Amino acid sequence: MTERPLRVGVIGVGTMGTDHADRLATRISGAELVAVADADSARAAEVAARYPGVRAIANPLDLIADDAVEAVLIASPGFAHEEQVLACLAHGKYTLCEKPLTMDSASALRLVEVERDKAGRPLVQVGFMRRFDPEYAELRRLLDDGELGRLLLVHNIHRNKTSPAWFRDSAAIVNDSLVHEVDVCRWLFGAEIETVTLLTPTPSGRAPEGLRDPQVAIFQMAGGGVATTEVFVNSQVGYEVRCEAVAELGSATIGLGQEMLVRRDNAYGGRIPDDYRERFARAYDIEVQEWARACRRGVVAGPTTWDGYAASAVCEAGVASLGTGQPVRVELADRAEILRP
Repeated sequence: MTERPLRVGVIGVGTMGTDHADRLATRISGAELVAVADADSARAAEVAARYPGVRAIANPLDLIADDAVEAVLIASPGFAHEEQVLACLAHGKYTLCEKPLTMDSASALRLVEVERDKAGRPLVQVGFMRRFDPEYAELRRLLDDGELGRLLLVHNIHRNKTSPAWFRDSAAIVNDSLVHEVDVCRWLFGAEIETVTLLTPTPSGRAPEGLRDPQVAIFQMAGGGVATTEVFVNSQVGYEVRCEAVAELGSATIGLGQEMLVRRDNAYGGRIPDDYRERFARAYDIEVQEWARACRRGVVAGPTTWDGYAASAVCEAGVASLGTGQPVRVELADRAEILRP
């Protein structure tokens, strides 16, 4: 491992990217922010000016090609990810790409294949940060230890106080919100999702016109597990993310604003955060810190392009089910074949 800090460039400095830029510049050891790029060049210049020595680069592809940039954090809109990740792979640069990996499963699968064929080694981590959240990590350790027996069911709650102005397509709830629970369920069960059913009650009167909010997803897992997720992006209460894992010998719940609650062998109070930046601040810090450390070791230690592809495939099935309310089978390539040496 080199002793010199990893030189990182950030693409996309909206809310998420600016948060990551500040994280890299002020809180992540072994890494330094050296450049930012954004479609809004004035915005990029303003963010760069906050930190001594950080450059604003007009074209994201130029940032990727810059020899002074060793690793790239992509926080641009999803439609730009395929081109930018392909450029990172072409230049052999480690990449942390915020979800979604791409906007559809076909393009996500192409990235899996290009990484395999052109790079010859894993270079891309996908930003499913819940795997790095201390509560989720503790839950995973509990399940892996086997103290509660085999995992049977997972119940998720994912609520936003209000949805952003651009969040007006019902499919966006699946692709931008539910996608996190897709990865959580695959990770906790250690299995792929085989079918998805999306149910929609009468929309909340607080939801924008035409938005089917809330939604309830049912996942049938390979191996027999079942997971349910409520996504409600205009709940008016706050940002609530909870997860309950039900196993043969007990259950465990996280996201209650307290330590993990485990029930077995026979009034909640707390503050509800305003948004994801508060609820998952530690998760983002740990995610980026671990990514930087892994880059310096020459490995990818977090969610991979395959995880990004699998999530895209599940969300496509979810959007198809959204129109019918019927189960839709997830069309997933053969992992062993795709990831062959």
